[in-house]
Amino acid sequence: MQVEAGRVADSLPEQGVSPRILRSETVLVLALSLGASGVSALISFVGSLTKPGGLKDQAAKLNTSYAPGRPWLDLAWQLFGIATALVPVALVAHLLLREGTGGLRVLGFDRKRPWPDLGRGALIAAGIGSAGLGFYLVARAAGGNLTVVPESLPDVWWKYPVLVLSAVQNAVLEEVIVVGYLLRRLGQLGWTPLAALAASSVLRGSYHLYQGIGGFLGNMAMGVVFVLLYRRWQRVGPLVVAHSLLDIGAFVGYALLAGKVSWLPTV
Repeated sequence: MQVEAGRVADSLPEQGVSPRILRSETVLVLALSLGASGVSALISFVGSLTKPGGLKDQAAKLNTSYAPGRPWLDLAWQLFGIATALVPVALVAHLLLREGTGGLRVLGFDRKRPWPDLGRGALIAAGIGSAGLGFYLVARAAGGNLTVVPESLPDVWWKYPVLVLSAVQNAVLEEVIVVGYLLRRLGQLGWTPLAALAASSVLRGSYHLYQGIGGFLGNMAMGVVFVLLYRRWQRVGPLVVAHSLLDIGAFVGYALLAGKVSWLPTV
């Protein structure tokens, strides 16, 4: 196994788990989480393509109300959705603990280096955030992207806390599974670093395909950057921070600016 891949993946678990079992485990984890989201996004994209009208005239809505007009029931559903979305992360932690690796610590998701993680994450978010917004606006104007509506929650007291929690949930789920866990397992299965990078990046792009071609390509490019940074730092912590800040900026920023500035597309 190449040295770079070895640093990320280590060796096969001490219990001597066969490659066949590791492949099955990886497929099941993805089928319960972001792999299934990728298939769902593909179906949604096909539906958008075959619907009359251009993509930019259609909306991709995130963080919507589950019980309009019933704020407490809506809040219960929001919190339930956030909590259950993190179950695959708990499963990954359990599987890594069975290896004797210390769980998510082996992926660099811990409190060992909080300030470097925060600093690096903030720098990544600053760099990717502006470029990502510009790419989205260009892709939508070119007709390759739906109009993304990051939030359409009612104006209730829990709106902004739920948006922040939703952003953090997205970040933890995606970076732990699509970067840390997937690269580790693919390395253990003998994949080359380039093939593992491609798999992780394409997967990240796939579950954003519901936004359109722009969402797919933009997130795939982000995936390449995140994999390279993970291999350099050996920690998903900074990536979780960066992703959280990016999504908080998108969700909260949209809630504050939608309809108030001319450059932000709305529906």
